[in-house]
Amino acid sequence: MRKLLDALRSAPKPGRTLGRLLGLGALGTVLAGVALYAVAYYPLMEATNTTEFCISCHTMHDNVYQEYKKSAHYTNASGVRAGCPDCHVPKQLGPKLYAKVRAAKDVWHEMLGTIDTPEKFEARRWQMASAVWGMMERTDSSTCRSCHAFDSMALDVQDRMARRKHESAAEEGKTCIECHKGLVHKYPEAPTPAAAGLRGSDPPAVVSGSAPG
Repeated sequence: MRKLLDALRSAPKPGRTLGRLLGLGALGTVLAGVALYAVAYYPLMEATNTTEFCISCHTMHDNVYQEYKKSAHYTNASGVRAGCPDCHVPKQLGPKLYAKVRAAKDVWHEMLGTIDTPEKFEARRWQMASAVWGMMERTDSSTCRSCHAFDSMALDVQDRMARRKHESAAEEGKTCIECHKGLVHKYPEAPTPAAAGLRGSDPPAVVSGSAPG
């Protein structure tokens, strides 16, 4: 970096002007990117990455949040709480941005009145839950694995069924969500042919719906 700055400050040599301009442009781009990240991106990402933000919408607060409060992810013997972002927002930058964009659909459908009543929400719960489950399968349940891992499980202290299930899942390369649907939020009823017509073509996908925590 020091050599670059010295080169930029020194008197230009014939034929070097274009290179110096490109160098200044590259340096300016990097500095602008750092400033944008520090001033806008990071604060905005953090502000929207909390349980409080998720439940500021009454649909989330009155439906899935009430289910979540009855789960072991909210209250447990160890006192460790997993919030909405812990389960629904990946830690990696790319997947996190993708999840945020998809979550914006929740706000849009709330404004449209697609899910703004318990009845409408329930009518679309299966579709919303399926979208969340599909995303988690595609990412190998990465948010689950940020806390849970087969190689750190003390299988000998688990009950017989849990031990058998986890051993076979690890051997078969299964991902968490394949077995743990409906763990935090209630498992939705599969739609009947008559109810299928109620489903929207572009449902909310990330934060809302039944999804494990």
